[in-house]
Amino acid sequence: MTPIIELKNITFVYPATSRIILKNVNFSLKPGQRVGLVGPNGSGKTSMFHVIMGILKPQKGTILFKGEEVNDKEDFRKLHKTVGLLFQDADDQLFSPTVLEDVAFGPLNLGATPKEAREIAVTTLKELGLEGFENRITHQLSGGEKKLVSLATILAMKPEALLLDEPTNNLDIETRARLIDVLNRLDQALLIISHDWDLLEDTCNDIFAMDKGVLTECDKAYLHEHRHAHRCGRIEHRHIHKIIPVVNVDPRVGQPVH
Repeated sequence: MTPIIELKNITFVYPATSRIILKNVNFSLKPGQRVGLVGPNGSGKTSMFHVIMGILKPQKGTILFKGEEVNDKEDFRKLHKTVGLLFQDADDQLFSPTVLEDVAFGPLNLGATPKEAREIAVTTLKELGLEGFENRITHQLSGGEKKLVSLATILAMKPEALLLDEPTNNLDIETRARLIDVLNRLDQALLIISHDWDLLEDTCNDIFAMDKGVLTECDKAYLHEHRHAHRCGRIEHRHIHKIIPVVNVDPRVGQPVH
């Protein structure tokens, strides 16, 4: 199966500091594959996304899109029609006055008529539980609502792969659960950067770790501070726990005490 995205020996160095951000990175994302990417802040995870999308240009290595080498703006334009990037900060993604305009923008750029783009936008919002948001003012949305609308702007373009950068950052438990449910209903390939280990356990089949620009696949379980084991347990991460109310039970009758 030909990967949607493939990186071969990618090296990226920030010219201003000469610091190596990505070092001989090799990676591929196949159709339907769901991959988590973990690692400390500043390890190169977001830079890897930006290299894939053409935002950053590596000094060394090759980017392949569906088996074809990506070199110029036209090549990246083709890639952008198939691969969607969800930025870590939703405010970097949303720029139109209303939600409908933001979600319809992608389909319009892909050649849809205004009527078709509107229908796609309305349907996409409904699928994400955002029915009735069409005329909401984008900058007045809550953080969680902005995150879901940002995802809608990508899904409206019907991509084959999604790159998600910290998708659950600053989300409340309810919105986070809603987002996970959405991701698990998608057929697209997923590559997710996150420190939220439970999100990755719920949505991904493979885990990679980035450390000082070096990418490695995780295949072991490590016992760590939380006294449990899983792959990449030595990598910085967090767990999200629901608060479950405690009910006192009368031991004589086995019923809750009111």
